[in-house]
Amino acid sequence: MRPDASSRTTLGKAADENFPVAPFFLPRAWRDDLMAVYGFARLVDDIGDGDLAPGGADARLLGVPDERAGDRLAMLDAFEADLERVFDPADGSPRHPLLRALVPTVERCRLTPGPFLGLVAANRQDQLVRRYETYDDLLAYCELSANPVGRLVLGITGTATPERIRRSDAICTALQIVEHLQDVAEDLARDRIYLPAEDLKRFHVTEDDLARPTAGASVRALIAFEAERARALLDAGAPLVGSVHGRLRLLLAGFTAGGYAALDAIAAAGFDVLPGPPKADRPSLMRRAGAVLLAARREG
Repeated sequence: MRPDASSRTTLGKAADENFPVAPFFLPRAWRDDLMAVYGFARLVDDIGDGDLAPGGADARLLGVPDERAGDRLAMLDAFEADLERVFDPADGSPRHPLLRALVPTVERCRLTPGPFLGLVAANRQDQLVRRYETYDDLLAYCELSANPVGRLVLGITGTATPERIRRSDAICTALQIVEHLQDVAEDLARDRIYLPAEDLKRFHVTEDDLARPTAGASVRALIAFEAERARALLDAGAPLVGSVHGRLRLLLAGFTAGGYAALDAIAAAGFDVLPGPPKADRPSLMRRAGAVLLAARREG
């Protein structure tokens, strides 16, 4: 199925992620399935963030009237209704091309609705909750917004076990926290803060401090603290890489290395994330991937 223009725009964002979404070395079936899941995840995030392609094509595809196309909750409701058609075609096939493309993946890999519904719930929560009081509150959000992605990867590759899911959850939560650290300024512009309020108080950081062009010492200390938490989660999840073999090991090493390399970039910026998101370059990513693979070989 050839994607429409808005779907091509959504899928094209894969190149901007911190980690490879469906690299060339994977079997074609895995690449197709991973891109189908990515298209779903990217689209629901774009709905939640108001970053849909201009022109209103996605709203029309989902059956949302033009006058409600800017209502994110209405869009998410329509998206979830279309998702239901992926798993129960009693009302016909999904309306949106990215959801129609998901149907063969769901059937072939026997995926369940839970992870997909979690991602929708996370974006619905983004419309209603804009501050998180505690780190545990943030982890509960990541359970919806990030962990389903890793579980879907394990489902696609037929490698899910309770232990692997636990390790995957740690990596995915870490990647979500890293993204929050990179996007502090962008999130604040959307009136969202994913840094726990208890930590802002601990480091004597105010919201006005986060709105400055560059970070002061207290903000840098806060970001360093949260970065260390993310690094600890990556360390806890990294043995997942050594528990699998072949090209899947390369893929999971890429995900994990992307998190480490992004944290390295944040540290190299002196933990000043306010001017813009520090990004890892390709050599740094490759070095980190090599280190993750070496550790996995030793563990294996």
